[in-house]
Amino acid sequence: MQPGRDNIVLIGFMGAGKTSLGKAVSKSLGVSFLDTDDLIEQAEGKKISEIFAEKGEEHFRALETQTLRSLAERQGGFVLSVGGGLPLREENRPLLHEIGCVVYLKVGIDTLEQRLGDDTKRPLLHQGEGTLREKITRILAVREPLYLEAADVVVRNEHKTFRQAVDEITALAGGA
Repeated sequence: MQPGRDNIVLIGFMGAGKTSLGKAVSKSLGVSFLDTDDLIEQAEGKKISEIFAEKGEEHFRALETQTLRSLAERQGGFVLSVGGGLPLREENRPLLHEIGCVVYLKVGIDTLEQRLGDDTKRPLLHQGEGTLREKITRILAVREPLYLEAADVVVRNEHKTFRQAVDEITALAGGA
C-alpha cells in the first residue's frame, strides 16, 4: 500500500471493533497497525483515563488532532484505529481523509450495550447519569452524524463473522 488514500482509517463508537478488526486487517495486508489512543498514551506516558482526569476532555481532543497531523505526514502503508470521539472535532475530519480511506464501523445499540457491559476503562461511560444504554444512546446521537459525514465507506460490524468483516475492509485497500 502507498501512503495517503491507500491507508485505512477505522472510525466508530467505542466497542465497534476498531482495534480487533484493525489488527487483523493490517496483518492481512502486511502493513502496520496504529491506534491513536496508544500513540497518545506513549507520547504522554499516561493512560487515556488519567489524561481525562487530570487535564480534561478538551486537552485530550487536542492531543488527538496533533496525532492526526503527524500521521498525515507519515510514509508507508498502515491501518489506523482512532478514538470514538475523534471525529467530533471539525478539523479532524479532513485530516482523516488525508490519511486514508475512512471506514465507519457501524454497530447497533443492542450490540454496543452487550460489548461494553463489563468495560471499566472508558471514561465517558462512567460519567453522568443514566444506564449504560442511555449513555450509549445519548453519545451516539451526537457522534453518528459525524461518523457518517467523515466516512468514505460504512461497514456494518454485526450480523457477520469476524472474518467476513476483515475481508470486507481488506478489499477496500487501494480501492477508495
